[in-house]
Amino acid sequence: MVKSELIMRLAELNPHLYQRDIERIVSTVFEEISQALARGDRVELRGFGAFSVKRRAARVARNPRTGAAVNVAEKHVPFFKTGKELRLSLNQGSKQ
Repeated sequence: MVKSELIMRLAELNPHLYQRDIERIVSTVFEEISQALARGDRVELRGFGAFSVKRRAARVARNPRTGAAVNVAEKHVPFFKTGKELRLSLNQGSKQ
């Protein structure tokens, strides 16, 4: 699902709201999550999951084509951990 599909689905489920208002709400939520991660904060949505930032240390890697050593700088990457309710809903049909 892409952002526009999410907005359309929310508009279908909430006919009393204008689509432009739903677009603004969705964009604001995503912007707030992005800004919180940029500050190094953790964002937790109960039952859905938690967004955080993980640090990847600098390392020496190999170019797969030439085999030459390549220095990879330290970087910070977004990380998402699913919540228990989401995991259970995804796996309710599978046998354990």
